[in-house]
Amino acid sequence: MVFEYILRQNGIDPMTDLTINQNIDFGSTAAAFSEGQGKYDYTVEFEPGATSLESEGKGYVVASLGKDSGYVPYTAFSAKQSYIEENPEVIQGITNALQKGMDFVQTHTPEEIAKIIEPQFPETNLETITTIVTRYYEQDTWKADLIFERESLELLCDILEEAGELTERPPYEELVTTEFAEEAVR
Repeated sequence: MVFEYILRQNGIDPMTDLTINQNIDFGSTAAAFSEGQGKYDYTVEFEPGATSLESEGKGYVVASLGKDSGYVPYTAFSAKQSYIEENPEVIQGITNALQKGMDFVQTHTPEEIAKIIEPQFPETNLETITTIVTRYYEQDTWKADLIFERESLELLCDILEEAGELTERPPYEELVTTEFAEEAVR
């Protein structure tokens, strides 16, 4: 949906101006592309798939959906209102820990970040992790804080509406709580 949104923002109709093959399991798209399945010219990949294609000489990273789309809220912590009200210290503790990670990313080099996160990716070597983190670092992939801004929800809703997946926008005030993220920044 993000890819199609970016295409539309650049005057390309994904339904009429090109062919997008969406019948390949997402975990298999890099292999299908590198093996020439369907003879497609481009593929959309998460990491480490994109960097692996590049390092194997089977493709090149030509654009970043994250950079071209803006801060799309891909990840959010969700909890029932009753849980938040009954356990604010748990919510604050989780938020503080996540903000600490965001602070680390903002104050360390890609090499330092890669070395720290390497154990989380045992199937990927440190050089590839460093390449990925450097790319993310250079394109300003990570926000400095966890505050879920109204503009991010509006962007997500725009993407979902254009994809035909959203018929009514949720009210920001009823869906998003920023007090814990704001406190974590302080």
